[in-house]
Amino acid sequence: MRKRSSFLSLSSYGSGWSAHRRIAIVAAAVAVLLAIAGVVAMLTGGGASQQAPDTAAPAPTGSPSSSEAAPKPSSGSGSVPKPPQISEPVAYAKAAARMLWSYDTRDTSRDEQLAGMRAWMTTETKYADWASLSGQVPDPVLWSRMADQDQHATAHVTEGHYPGAFKQALAEDPSAITEAYIYVITVNGKQTLSWKKGGGGAEERAVTLAVQCRPNHDCTLAAIAPSVTQ
Repeated sequence: MRKRSSFLSLSSYGSGWSAHRRIAIVAAAVAVLLAIAGVVAMLTGGGASQQAPDTAAPAPTGSPSSSEAAPKPSSGSGSVPKPPQISEPVAYAKAAARMLWSYDTRDTSRDEQLAGMRAWMTTETKYADWASLSGQVPDPVLWSRMADQDQHATAHVTEGHYPGAFKQALAEDPSAITEAYIYVITVNGKQTLSWKKGGGGAEERAVTLAVQCRPNHDCTLAAIAPSVTQ
């Protein structure tokens, strides 16, 4: 029997940006985006869900609670890479997408996975939507089942870009970005999964991220959009 995997799949795990986080990010960073239909659709979770191929591990019966507390710094981060010191939004978004699509249950616990992901986020709580990241990680039962099968994944990023609606909004009101300096970026790539007895599979991936890059500071991750906008 073939198994399915939607690990780190936005359509399966993400609970979307919460209302207050969405309002804070949009109003402070790029308020003008609210007037653009394409971006409104992105922020409200519209758009088609992406289905994983038939060659992966079982989908969970439920998602982790959106209110799951951020892990303590002492949790360790296992194989999760540390965030790069990059001040360019697209480059950081590509690195973040690669991190999100890569995991290794053989040497990383679920708590370590969460702690490693948390290190990528902005420390400005007004803009940080931790629920949109933690919601990507399978619940403890499924993570344990994945670990029993030595499931792990690598990622290859092909490109990253600003969605057309975002670029249009900035062109119409360049000053809108200057309070929170949060950029909307879509990244495309491929995730390759492997597990015991030579099992494996691959699928195309796409994700839209909110990345904060203040002048003279390294970029950080603010949120993951509930749907992809190209």
